Amino acid sequence: MQAPVKKVYKRFRSPGDRLFDTINVLLLLGLTVVTLYPFVNTLAVSLNDANDSIRGGIYLWPRDFSWGNYKYVFKEATIFHATLISVLRTVIGTVVTVLASAMVAYTISRPEFVLRKFVTVMFVLTMYLNGGLIPNYLLIRDLHLIGSFWVYIVPGIIGVFNMIVIRSFIEGLPEGILESARIDGAGEFRTFMRIVLPLSMPALATVALFTGVYQWNSWFDVFLYNSQVPDLSTLQYELMRMLANSNSNSSMTSASAFANSGNDNANYVTPTSIRATMTIVASLPMILVYPFLQKYFVKGMTLGGVKG
Repeated sequence: MQAPVKKVYKRFRSPGDRLFDTINVLLLLGLTVVTLYPFVNTLAVSLNDANDSIRGGIYLWPRDFSWGNYKYVFKEATIFHATLISVLRTVIGTVVTVLASAMVAYTISRPEFVLRKFVTVMFVLTMYLNGGLIPNYLLIRDLHLIGSFWVYIVPGIIGVFNMIVIRSFIEGLPEGILESARIDGAGEFRTFMRIVLPLSMPALATVALFTGVYQWNSWFDVFLYNSQVPDLSTLQYELMRMLANSNSNSSMTSASAFANSGNDNANYVTPTSIRATMTIVASLPMILVYPFLQKYFVKGMTLGGVKG
């Protein structure tokens, strides 16, 4: 017996539908260009000769390709040690913050914890009320954290927003899974480590991305607490200091630099070229890491935002 032939009807597309799709494509292309152009332009300026950059007119690619800006940035021996400190504070700070925030989030997500509402309110209040810079500095001083590596880790070990995102995700987990773990004899800590953490990977990845970006980009705490300790300087602080020096110690005007642009031996950089180079150096690690966390980031933000 011959099977019935299924007729496939092509959806009728009116001129209005085609116009709508065309406008959407044009808008998305425009948004892509607006988003990518600043980064591509910054990359082109960083790879262009600094003397030639003064003339302007650099858009998507360097006019006079040169590694001079990057050689100037990395000529300091301290820059590599500062990069190591930045990597360490990013890795350690992210792991400790995610784990500590997850533990607090799991605690206040449990209905049997009688003080969960009170503790939650106390945490949320810290998002709106702050003692200020001087009380914070005095607290850090009294904790003997000034001049130590742990000043980068301990003050931000619990992030309230991060804790709320993780708590919202944990509250959405099936209660039956946690109950079955307890029936099998698992305690709260084992349940948290073996059940809750693996199931909360989207929320944990979201928090890890937030924390990692903050730790990598932070420099003000170095300026406040460890500016007199060169061994604890970070990459961002060194780049900021280098930019300040290039602004204050620039010995050429734009006109004289342009006049000497034909000198191949000139070792001259401008604040604009240094700023572009530092932007690329500082943002490249985050750009390389983000694609691997993007799917967790989107899922974690969606679930955490819905549950509130």
